[in-house]
Amino acid sequence: IRCWSNIPFITMPLSRAHGKSFAHRSELKHAKRIVVKLGSAVVTRGDECGLALGRLASIVEQVSMLQNQGREMMIVTSGAVAFGKQRLRHEILLSQSVRQALHSGQSQLKDMAIPVLEARACAAAGQSGLMALYEAMFTQYSICAAQILVTNLDFHDEQKRRNLNGTLHELLRMNIVPIINTNDAVVPPPEPNSDLQGVNVISVKDNDSLAARLAVEMKTDLLIVLSDVEGLFDSPPGSDDAKLIDIFYPGDQQSVTFGTKSRVGMGGMEAKVKAALWALQGGTSVVIANGTHPKISGHVITDIVEGKKVGTFFSEVKPAGPTVEQQAEMARAGGRTLAALQPEQRAEIIYRLADLLTDQREDILLANKKDLQEAENKGRLALPLLKRLSLSTSKLNSLAIGLRQIAASSQDSVGRVIRRTRIAKDLDLEQVTVPIGVLLVIFESRPDCLPQVCKEGRLHCWVFLLVSKNQILHHLTQEALSIHGVRDAVQLVNTREEVEDLCRLDKLIDLIIPRGSSQLVRNIQKAAKGIPVMGHSEGICHVYVDTDASVEKVTRIIRDSKCEYPAACNALETLLIHRDLLRTPLFDQIIDMLRVEQVKIHAGPKFASYLTFSPSEVKSLRTEYGDLECCIEVVDSVQEAVEHIHKYGSSHTDVIITENEKTAEFFLQHVDSACVFWNASTRFSDGYRFGLGAEVGISTSRIHARGPVGIEGLLTTKWLLRGDNHVVSDFSEHGSMKYLHESLPLPQRNAS
Repeated sequence: IRCWSNIPFITMPLSRAHGKSFAHRSELKHAKRIVVKLGSAVVTRGDECGLALGRLASIVEQVSMLQNQGREMMIVTSGAVAFGKQRLRHEILLSQSVRQALHSGQSQLKDMAIPVLEARACAAAGQSGLMALYEAMFTQYSICAAQILVTNLDFHDEQKRRNLNGTLHELLRMNIVPIINTNDAVVPPPEPNSDLQGVNVISVKDNDSLAARLAVEMKTDLLIVLSDVEGLFDSPPGSDDAKLIDIFYPGDQQSVTFGTKSRVGMGGMEAKVKAALWALQGGTSVVIANGTHPKISGHVITDIVEGKKVGTFFSEVKPAGPTVEQQAEMARAGGRTLAALQPEQRAEIIYRLADLLTDQREDILLANKKDLQEAENKGRLALPLLKRLSLSTSKLNSLAIGLRQIAASSQDSVGRVIRRTRIAKDLDLEQVTVPIGVLLVIFESRPDCLPQVCKEGRLHCWVFLLVSKNQILHHLTQEALSIHGVRDAVQLVNTREEVEDLCRLDKLIDLIIPRGSSQLVRNIQKAAKGIPVMGHSEGICHVYVDTDASVEKVTRIIRDSKCEYPAACNALETLLIHRDLLRTPLFDQIIDMLRVEQVKIHAGPKFASYLTFSPSEVKSLRTEYGDLECCIEVVDSVQEAVEHIHKYGSSHTDVIITENEKTAEFFLQHVDSACVFWNASTRFSDGYRFGLGAEVGISTSRIHARGPVGIEGLLTTKWLLRGDNHVVSDFSEHGSMKYLHESLPLPQRNAS
């Protein structure tokens, strides 16, 4: 902590030596010295007369927050001309109205023409007001700001350059935010030559080049250029095929078609790119982003510094492999080819994958063992997640069996006709099944999910994973797909940053299926931008023991539901006991069994009230333990059990144990969960056990698919209409044709 004028402030140590720009967005959080360039379109209003005060206040707030974190912030701003134009127009109107009133003697004003205002005069009138506005805004955050006006000539004079450099360093040392602008009141028109000729030559002819020059002179880590577009596009924004470029590399200029410049200001996107590349060559990282969009302008600067995918990031380091967007396009193209294969060809791919899982069993288990060791050494995964991460010979055998089952039984899933209607004579309509499209499947600590997803979504899928050691399973899957030339239909990524980027590709991804912890599912649901997410955030499963429950069935079902695989999402988490069963031999058997199985018991509020010495009271009745722990609560009736489940459950799987059929049917009909069972373990809530071959997840939503999701949940439909010169006008009141709407028999499915 240093002090200046008795005001303490904290400084952040430099995280790296200057000289080389950051290679990846994730490194931007280490930026110590940052220049924020505010374009004219960002600072000014839409009428180009006056400032966008709300937008400017938001930018000042973000800069202040970063400054108070210990970073060194500088602002290169436009806006003096616009602010001066507003002041001068007001003065001219006032002057004209006074003169007109004196000469005419009338208070009624005639139409007054405002002369064209010269830019230098506007700048002179606006600079003081602009700075006063900045000072007032920064004062709200206890930050001092200082104005510096420069021209191109200042950079050609070595003494002036040193003076400017020294002034800026001294201001930064005193925790003051320098606000720099070209001195537009005296600046000469820009010369067309000397346009970014090299590292040591840059003509300061607009604020883009000024920001780049200052960034390099001051050895800044990051230059943020805010404009009125989202970033750099490969063609003019607004054109049909324009795509936002996420990362721009030196030498990519040939792939970009530049449009016209913004409505205000001197520079266009081409000038920004040239300035950015010059700064990048000088060791400063650059991001060009939108500072005017109302939904993002309030956090665009902080998002960039946090490494979020905002705007266009300029990098000198090209990735070794394809970007996630390229992977998405490859997967969609490969998936369409895969969907066009014959059913027998798709079955061959699945049979091949089953054989590879069996043949490469030892290599798969060895890779999984290394993954487990790495996770244990890092200590990042809780015990339930470690259990999920583990593969075994029996798991692989089950996967292989499931693969062969689904290959043999569902060759006609795609293209199956589910409805036929004769609309009119020679006009027949069919509704047929088709794949949903590109799937983004994200899972943590679930290596067995990959082959399950591929066999279910084999028709048209794109799989991404979070667990790094799944490379071997991904390789085997691609090897199976390659027998029919569709290797790229399954892709793999490894980092959470890449997954966040994928969740924004709503034009390339059709459905997201997260497999893992409830926190993972919630994070994906929050990150998904316009893409539906199929899954469940929690697996809070209940077992209700009724007064008419069988003694022989109760302990078996509870043991299996809780202890067979406690880390599973379909494991028992809350045990509901009818009040009349307390202090009975059946209740004692339940407690003894849980103790033998080393299950930690948490008492619900009502259960605790019945006991003199109770187990630890549960912190929340909405808890998914994922381990050998469960909550026990007491209810007075089956109706109260249903109400408890609706209030605290997650609509996943709930069970009643009773011999009373009437009570059981009440429970089955009234519990609003994806799976509701009578006298059966919660663990049956599984696609493989349901006979679906396998599952890609369990959904608790109420649209499209619910419960364990197999191949049917990954299909949608399309309509095929076959006619012969039919037009709607023929069916009008005076037309020659009539609607029939006759149901036609469905074609026979392949019995094999």
